Amino acid sequence: MTTYDDIASELPRLRVSFGFENDTGFLDSDDNVAEFFDVKFCPYQPLDCDPIFAAVSKKHVVICKLSQNSGDANPCAILNVIRDDDVDASACCCTWTRDPETQRPLICIGGVDAKVKIYDVLEGKLFKCFTGHGSDVNDLATSPSDSSIIASASDDTSVRIWSLDPKHKERPCLCILAGEGHSWNLLSVVRHHRLCLATGDIVDHSHAHTQAFHDTGRYILSAGHDQIINLWTLPDLPTEPITTPIRVHYPHFSTSAVHSGIVDCVAFYGDQILSRACHDNVISLWRIEGFSSDGPPPAQSIAPTPQNIVPTNYDEAGRLTRSGFVPTISPQCPAQYTRVLDFHTPNCGPQFFMRFKLHFVPGQHPVLAFCNAGGNIFFWDFKRLTVYSEFMESLRNHDPSKGIPPRPSWLRTLQHRQKAEAGGKSRPSAVEKGFPILGQVDEAAAPKTTDDIKEFNDETLESWTAKYCLEDAHEPLKAHKTESSSANFVGRQAAWSPGGEWCVIVGSSNTALILQRWAKKTPAKSAEHPKEPPVAK
Repeated sequence: MTTYDDIASELPRLRVSFGFENDTGFLDSDDNVAEFFDVKFCPYQPLDCDPIFAAVSKKHVVICKLSQNSGDANPCAILNVIRDDDVDASACCCTWTRDPETQRPLICIGGVDAKVKIYDVLEGKLFKCFTGHGSDVNDLATSPSDSSIIASASDDTSVRIWSLDPKHKERPCLCILAGEGHSWNLLSVVRHHRLCLATGDIVDHSHAHTQAFHDTGRYILSAGHDQIINLWTLPDLPTEPITTPIRVHYPHFSTSAVHSGIVDCVAFYGDQILSRACHDNVISLWRIEGFSSDGPPPAQSIAPTPQNIVPTNYDEAGRLTRSGFVPTISPQCPAQYTRVLDFHTPNCGPQFFMRFKLHFVPGQHPVLAFCNAGGNIFFWDFKRLTVYSEFMESLRNHDPSKGIPPRPSWLRTLQHRQKAEAGGKSRPSAVEKGFPILGQVDEAAAPKTTDDIKEFNDETLESWTAKYCLEDAHEPLKAHKTESSSANFVGRQAAWSPGGEWCVIVGSSNTALILQRWAKKTPAKSAEHPKEPPVAK
């Protein structure tokens, strides 16, 4: 019998894929590599409507609709195709917004021509075009608190905040985030010439690659080629016409210690941060110590300047972190951030511009999706981590006379192996420890070993440990589910429908992978949605 928990914990399966024409012939260059670089679902539809998404190739925006009631037929229908005929245009990113006056859906695209072009999705016509960046636009995001506000990250070392409000028609750029955010003396030595954000005054800073809004709309993350991640606090944006944009020179947090390569994707999870970089083969979940969105935004005057930089620890003086949320001068060299957990993403190689997506909405399990450079789509259900901890705790303390506690259906048992694989090495087991949440571990509270759990064989316990155990923040968790497509497919971006029933992956050869769950069921809803994520303490 299928239970509520079974439905809630279901993860998507690969339903269908489709390929769009090779459109590199429309490029005014020798570029002959066709790729979808971005995909986003429209967030402004009612949940009971068939969701619509936009997939962005170098010359086209493909608008598609997915039907939950399509049976065995192809669930994807193409509604419109928008071509950018500008000679210099080659797109790589998009975000949805709305006309502030009519509420008609709009799609914004950015790319190598340094413009933010906004199209009317229904008519396929250009609605507005924002200019001001001096180089490629690599990422776009819409404020979750105001759909008329969008942010663009560029190779010109800035993030710009734009307004679609008619009051700002003449000067739509309200704010520029670019200052002493990414000064790094080793730049000319190691050739990490591309930065996420950098000072407007220092010529050799480079490219803003990715960005993300906090749910409050007051904070923005930026990251890029110098492995630096910044958290910026937005000022109160003007509501009347302006003559010059506000300039923010310093982020309230900046670190190059989390990753060792190009950071190409960042996102908020509550007040915590998810990020990944090429070569690392992990997605990291971490938190900025002292940061909380509950209170008022911090004053710009307390944003740390480069003179406040302290090493993250004394062994890595070259990896610098500065924060306005904890003291920066201390004999103990205080922790500015804490790594909470890593998720294992093998076979990414030297590829960058590969972006994950977290589905995190009220009433559903948070689920992380990512596709590697070998056509493997990985999923992690964050709710399973807490359920697993609770199950192991109940298993450890149960009364044998009353039988084994009910086991979640996704905790599958494995057949016993007669002999360990030659040279095999398993992750140190800690399945016996009942960690309540991701984060700090009270080691004294659970000193038991796997010998205390007699009900399941070692292979089963090792498998569960590798996917769900939270003992070691530096031991990446394997995917809770993996779907496979072509081994030659490189995933560039994942996207979730607002209702969580669809996941779309786009990437190489202008290909889109359509994954589905709850095909003949009501999408799982829970009675509560805590303000903080269930694993965020």
